[in-house]
Amino acid sequence: MKYILIIDDGCADNPVPALGGKTPLEYARIPHVDALAAKGVVGNTLNVPHGLPAGSDTAILSIFGCDPTWCYTGRAPLEVAAQGIALSPGDVAMRCNMVSYEDCDKPFEERKILSHSAGSISAEDSIAVISALIGEPEFAAAMEAAGITIYKSPSFRHFAVQKQADIRGIKLMPPHDHLGEVIGPLLPAGCANAAVLKDLMKLAFEKLDKHPLNAKRRAEGKMPANGIWFWAEGTAVKLPSFVENYGKTGGVISAVPLCKGIARLTGLEAVEVEGANGDVDTNYQGKVDAAVALLRKGDFAAIHLEAPDECTHNGDTQGKIKAIECMDSEVIVPLTAAMQANGWDYRLLLLSDHKTLTSTRGHDGDPVPFMLYDSRVDTGAGGTFCEKQGENGPTVDAGVKLMDLLFETGK
Repeated sequence: MKYILIIDDGCADNPVPALGGKTPLEYARIPHVDALAAKGVVGNTLNVPHGLPAGSDTAILSIFGCDPTWCYTGRAPLEVAAQGIALSPGDVAMRCNMVSYEDCDKPFEERKILSHSAGSISAEDSIAVISALIGEPEFAAAMEAAGITIYKSPSFRHFAVQKQADIRGIKLMPPHDHLGEVIGPLLPAGCANAAVLKDLMKLAFEKLDKHPLNAKRRAEGKMPANGIWFWAEGTAVKLPSFVENYGKTGGVISAVPLCKGIARLTGLEAVEVEGANGDVDTNYQGKVDAAVALLRKGDFAAIHLEAPDECTHNGDTQGKIKAIECMDSEVIVPLTAAMQANGWDYRLLLLSDHKTLTSTRGHDGDPVPFMLYDSRVDTGAGGTFCEKQGENGPTVDAGVKLMDLLFETGK
């Protein structure tokens, strides 16, 4: 028996007036997923425990059987683990996004943040901009004084590690939840160290806003990468072993560091796929091929697809619909064909980790639909994969129970 997990990040949503009151999942054409749903089970799951922030960090920890109510220290420690960065006691890891602030004559604090990803900046441009920033003498001196090292990543997702940092009481806001808002009330606050981070963010803007690299981006019709944004702070974390918990071996295929970090910290393989970029044009076939390769040597393969979430953050509803449809045509179709060609019985769990709302372009921790298909069984349920169907199906009251459901462990 082979076991497959597909996380279509942020595909769940609320009804959208522009889509005739349908959600993107309901509006999208996903005939192959719905064919599996008709023979399987569609239900609802609460992946984000009450009282914790709604995000992929808390949700995906839950999905992999790691209870975030006791093991969650922040998102960035999970992500830096994917980079092979070890945190010492007292160290704090943070995400350091490349972001876009509006072009205007207003003071820094009065500007709006327009993009949490500098307009979905390319890996090449992002590396060039962050390299220019950390190589600038005044900014480099300020980083050293703050005890901060910035680690480059081939996307908008860079990372910062601050040595022996006190973050008690700190408030760092997720940029993707505040797009279009004035940044003054969103800047680091709550403790003395927050002022240090705020000063670094302001200095970064001063160095980047008029930089030739951003002049070039503007001339090309792109958003400027004229700022950095610290958030997702946390200390070192230890996660339970997936193999020991479930007796299954395998790995995780994703373009985002968060999923790779969770994989490595739980003892699963974190698979690198060339051309996997977290966008609608990601290398779907490469991800499917990697999943099949994992299943040839083990029991379990997880595929994480970031595009629905990113499209929603970017205000691109049609892009979100396309991303959901690509999950159906570019992942489900070749993957199920490979299962049949290899003669493998399999169970497949498909779900959204959390809702990402078209209305706010931010995350929501409400329950999300899941679809569970077993190639050996036809339930005759006749359902489809969407939010309404999930609400009418069985409920999983905590995401940490999902792997037991997939593996039929009966816990």
